[in-house]
Amino acid sequence: MAPLADFLLTVLPVDILPKYLTQYIPGTTPLSTWPVVSITLASYLAVIFGIQELMKDRPPQKLNALFRIHNAFLSLGSALLLALMAEEVASVWIKSSTYDAMCNETSWTPRLEFYYMINYYFKYIELFDTVFLAMKKKPLAFLHVFHHSATALLCFTQLNGKTSVSWVVISLNLLVHVIMYYYYYATAGGAKIWWKKYLTSMQITQFVIDLFVVYFGTYQHFAYARFPYLPHIANCAGTESAALLGCGLLSSYLILFINFYIQTYKKPARAKKLGNGHANGTGYAYLCNYIWRWLNALQAQAGLRGGATAQTGPPPKTRLYLAGVLRYSNQ
Repeated sequence: MAPLADFLLTVLPVDILPKYLTQYIPGTTPLSTWPVVSITLASYLAVIFGIQELMKDRPPQKLNALFRIHNAFLSLGSALLLALMAEEVASVWIKSSTYDAMCNETSWTPRLEFYYMINYYFKYIELFDTVFLAMKKKPLAFLHVFHHSATALLCFTQLNGKTSVSWVVISLNLLVHVIMYYYYYATAGGAKIWWKKYLTSMQITQFVIDLFVVYFGTYQHFAYARFPYLPHIANCAGTESAALLGCGLLSSYLILFINFYIQTYKKPARAKKLGNGHANGTGYAYLCNYIWRWLNALQAQAGLRGGATAQTGPPPKTRLYLAGVLRYSNQ
């Protein structure tokens, strides 16, 4: 039973929709062919970089009301879609084993396919995230542009390939997006939210789980279909090309997001800590004194005593010079 889905079916005119809007039919369903998807994503890149060029000599646009509506829609829409998917996955899961719920062809139900389509179209709405950034004259980071365009491509290929583990990846993504788009909605309204750092941690955790599932499913498929002498459980449904592309893109996401986390949160914290250590007579200052004492010891062994002693430490200018050398060598 899926009470939420059943309720929505009674109040929404889903029955009057043409078949190609409720079932994924390659070549008929909108945005279901490589040429159309390629042109759409190429147009996205042209538009955002065109806007960036156009805005060079113009003041940044606030667009706060539109931005909040956009984020509220994606947060609430992701929450509703996640609830619908949870109902359908639960109905499949209770009738089968965990492995079959992830890997059996029967786990690709008509309702889940419809939900996957909605999620896929959400990815094109999410491209407006970048439009807002460009209009506000914010930097267009490679991670942002690549992730948005590649995720639309990822959803397209998984619909074509009917990869049975799709519900795991999509559910985690929807969960993150409920929180992430709420954050953008709230902060655009002036709210001060302290947990921004943990959004990136949540995304990294999402990709780690994703990769475990998709690599597991891909291994099971290849072991079953091509290397039956390898230990495996059974086939994991989906085309090989879709599985390999999914593994590749999700792996790149994990690497890029970890790098972003380090550059954004870890390096500044380390630099601040080292800076505070030097200012407070710790960190670099202690290391400078240690080097100075070592040099004095060498002088003493050679009978060349003079200058500052090991106890007094180097003169302030020398200490600053040594600190600068040490900092440069650690960059």
